[in-house]
Amino acid sequence: MINYEIMFIVDPTLDDEMKEKTVETVKEIIASDGEVTNVDVWGLRKLAYPIEKKNEGYYVVVEFKAAPTLPKELDRRLRISDNVIRHLIVNKDEK
Repeated sequence: MINYEIMFIVDPTLDDEMKEKTVETVKEIIASDGEVTNVDVWGLRKLAYPIEKKNEGYYVVVEFKAAPTLPKELDRRLRISDNVIRHLIVNKDEK
């Protein structure tokens, strides 16, 4: 199992229930083939530059352990999600 970290930005125009549902969906994708170790919800923050004409985003950071194949599947599913406007997956073990 490799240690990973994903930061994703949820569309700020969604209601609180949909934001939480999006976070839970990401956790479920990870739990299907890995283990969630830490979830840190940063909440609403100003973006460095506008994305899709939005100046704010709902930031979430999730640390997890998984096999090397899980990040590709997670990346694929987040790319097609309308609720997530940006995401970044980092291998924390890689030097």
